[in-house]
Amino acid sequence: MPNGKLLIVDDEKVAVRNLEHVMKKEGYEVTATQSGANALAHLEKQAYDVVLTDLRMEKVDGLQILKKVRESWPDTEVVLITGYATLESAVEAMKHGAFYYIAKPFRLDEVRKVVAEAMEKIRLRRENRALREQVEGFQGKVRIISQNGDMQRLLDMTRQIAPTDCNVLITGESGTGKELFAQYLHHHSRRSERPFVAINCGAFSEELLANELFGHVKGAYTGANTDRQGLLAAADGGTLFLDEITEMSPAMQVKLLRAIQEREVLPVGGTAPLKVDVRFVAATNRDVPDMVKRGEFRQDLWFRLNVVNLHIPPLSGRREDVPLLAYHFLRKCAARMEKPVTEIAAETMDILKAYDFPGNVRELENIVERGVAITSGSTIEPAHLPDDLRELSIRTFRKKEGRLPSLEEQERDYIRWVLQEAGGNQTLAAQILGIDRVSLWRKLKRYELEAL
Repeated sequence: MPNGKLLIVDDEKVAVRNLEHVMKKEGYEVTATQSGANALAHLEKQAYDVVLTDLRMEKVDGLQILKKVRESWPDTEVVLITGYATLESAVEAMKHGAFYYIAKPFRLDEVRKVVAEAMEKIRLRRENRALREQVEGFQGKVRIISQNGDMQRLLDMTRQIAPTDCNVLITGESGTGKELFAQYLHHHSRRSERPFVAINCGAFSEELLANELFGHVKGAYTGANTDRQGLLAAADGGTLFLDEITEMSPAMQVKLLRAIQEREVLPVGGTAPLKVDVRFVAATNRDVPDMVKRGEFRQDLWFRLNVVNLHIPPLSGRREDVPLLAYHFLRKCAARMEKPVTEIAAETMDILKAYDFPGNVRELENIVERGVAITSGSTIEPAHLPDDLRELSIRTFRKKEGRLPSLEEQERDYIRWVLQEAGGNQTLAAQILGIDRVSLWRKLKRYELEAL
């Protein structure tokens, strides 16, 4: 595929021939003409990504071409070249929306660079528009925003088990969106018209959690002046989401196990159990099998809840989702704050995509919200990111397949990252790593990283 469509317009034959030759070597699909009138005819038929045109030409000049492009193809960028460079003509060109202004005699390297920058701006604009359009499709719906293959397979499984009514245990690091997955499961189940009720088990003491889940009868304790329905009864016919289930005390685990097995609840202070029809979805960021081994979590309760396990990968494992999620949060925050922020600068997005996000999706949302709050324009620039994010590349030690990575794995990953940051320059990478070039070569060979 070509790198972009380029229209070259210049009434000097040699200039046109040279520019056409150079730009074709750069991989662009090039149309060249020595006539401004012919250029207008081309622009009547199709759009180009970039128009590279001389300013001073007979009959139809570069400004007329620029005005035509702005009228017909507002996404096209125009680069003007002239041998009569004046401040007035430059101001006039920029006022009408020219991308850049190059004076003759020009250097071909300069033209290459300017055209490449214009093409990149076009690419980013289209990518941003596509992201916004995709995000718009999620508004008002329970959707998981992802284009990662592992996430798509996880969503397929979620939709597959949603109608079965089996209990589900959702695992993953904090901030990955476990409650959103629970809502997604409920939305695609036969219970979607009934309540979805959520509770954080780590936010209450044992007594308060029992009161919240099971309710109480009048007179059960001092201050219980009326009967109070618990969340299990409130979720009847629907789904109960138990977040941080591993924070539940042993005594509460026994009570919950009985409620799951018997499908009934006994309010605090009550004598008559109430029948309930509830689907249980639980979530945790802890290693439940390890807790079971240590006696910190009941094995029978784990078996009851873990009929199906959905493990959500960290955001660092699906970096391709960062732009899509960032624009989703941008749209949401801008609307809430009533600010006309619509873009994320390319440099900002590069920083976000390189970051490890130890706080996962929740951290990304906070970063974007901060950017929207402090920008005074329509774009989140690198200056609007937190200082530590701009100045440091924070890397975390994450578990791999349920275990901590070895020192060799950490070294390999770090060398790979430094090489990428150095643009593949092994001499520079060796300097950053503090080793000589030969030592780096040995490590690259050992870790099979020579092809990077």
